[in-house]
Amino acid sequence: MNSQTSTKRAVRKAATSSDTVDTALRLWVVLARAYRAVSEQAELDIARHGLTGMEFGILEVLHHKGPLLLGEIQRKVLVTSGGITYLVDKLERKGLVERQECPEDRRARYAALTPAGATLIRKIFPAHAKVMAQVVSGLDPQEQISATKLLRKLGLAAADDRDE
Repeated sequence: MNSQTSTKRAVRKAATSSDTVDTALRLWVVLARAYRAVSEQAELDIARHGLTGMEFGILEVLHHKGPLLLGEIQRKVLVTSGGITYLVDKLERKGLVERQECPEDRRARYAALTPAGATLIRKIFPAHAKVMAQVVSGLDPQEQISATKLLRKLGLAAADDRDE
């Protein structure tokens, strides 16, 4: 057993005190409520354009990264493999995304913005970014940086615990 693993176990064992458990549960509730409040504002803004949050996420990632394999989009927007197929189908029907063949792998498909999709996301993304900046403005910029670092640390630790 390496020292990192034994340190994690010692920390986990120490984390069983009543006060520590209460603090952890309080953090979870506050985190969940904050996420819900921010998420609701994002969804309301996105819905004005006839899109869901996941559809917007796909358009946004394609806007910033260019054509991507469906699996790459899936990992970036955190959706299941069946979900990505469904969402790309919906965006295709709306004329915002098209599938393109992958020259290296006939089984793989890229998703790319259509001209209409590119026009839409270029039009709505800047205003949405301003809405999101307003939504999180309860924290000043330095607090936002600190919160980002802490939440990344929390997420990585939780993922690491899951992998053990």
